Amino acid sequence: MAVNREFEEFTISRQRALFRYAYLLIGDRGLAEDLLQESLTKTYVRWHKLRDSANAEAYTRKVMTNTAISWFRRRSWHERPNDDLPSGVPARADDASARIWLWAEVRKLPPQQRAVLVLRYYEDLTQAETASVLGCSEGTVKSQASRALKKLRAGLAPEALPLLEKVVTA
Repeated sequence: MAVNREFEEFTISRQRALFRYAYLLIGDRGLAEDLLQESLTKTYVRWHKLRDSANAEAYTRKVMTNTAISWFRRRSWHERPNDDLPSGVPARADDASARIWLWAEVRKLPPQQRAVLVLRYYEDLTQAETASVLGCSEGTVKSQASRALKKLRAGLAPEALPLLEKVVTA
């Protein structure tokens, strides 16, 4: 019963942060709830092998990332982008609309790049911590972040680049 209590305490204490991570990965509240539930179920199955809550959180985030990537792969052949959509954010957008546009663009990134950006710039993890959560090297984190930021910058009008930099460094 101690295992159940430990897992319950972990879930209660980290649920909001894990849900926020799931939402930023998926971009849909309902799917984020499903992702969190599935990931916590997988974590519970392996709970006896996890030594402390720090390992449990890192493991759960890794499970969430892998599960989200798997979901995107399964549905990727069903959904195709529409070429008629406008590209870029208006150059004079206010901060709120810039953030909305930015997160919409982040959701279009490949899942691994999206996970790196969320962990690095939203969760404010270091490169080493991000690499640990994702189970990859720091070099991979750097290259994925660089590619993702390059894609985001490419979609902006030149006058709007300071908005991206402001959001990324905020």
